[in-house]
Amino acid sequence: METGKFLELMHTAENLKNNTRHSWTSQGRHESVAEHSWRLAMMAYFVKDEFPEADIDKVIRMCIFHDMGEAFTGDIPAFLKKEEHEQEESRRIYAWIEAMPQPYREELRMLFEEMDAQQTPEAKIYKALDKMEALIQHNEADISTWLPLEYELNLTYGTQQVQFSDYMKRLKEHINQDTRDKMKKRNKI
Repeated sequence: METGKFLELMHTAENLKNNTRHSWTSQGRHESVAEHSWRLAMMAYFVKDEFPEADIDKVIRMCIFHDMGEAFTGDIPAFLKKEEHEQEESRRIYAWIEAMPQPYREELRMLFEEMDAQQTPEAKIYKALDKMEALIQHNEADISTWLPLEYELNLTYGTQQVQFSDYMKRLKEHINQDTRDKMKKRNKI
């Protein structure tokens, strides 16, 4: 890749370090989109033995790139995100991809189309882990950072995405138990 284009891509990606998410860290600061994507990729690596049929390298690429649209739009919490937000983010990410040189343009277009379709094991793994990472982060943050609606949302968020896998369902239940324990300590249930 031509060095000028490479630097342009890195400058765009740096927005993911600057753009924060609704989630808070255990140290009391907002998490960046980049931090979420990094841990999500790490999660994919550590579940590879549970999904021997899947191309985990592809799942890791999905985890790295899945929120790239937020480099342009910023993060909108799931409970506030509307269809028009999804469409704008999709429009921006595909425009970004179209400006890339080959073979990256084709590879990333195919990767995003696969993530959008949610038909392959790899796409399902990435999507389930994406939801689980957000829940884990919420559980790690001080409960004072939670909005009232998150007490119920933390127990239901991602339930649909884990249904394809017994392992993911067990992971979700373990995370739910951590959520209930956290709320019990705070006397919220």
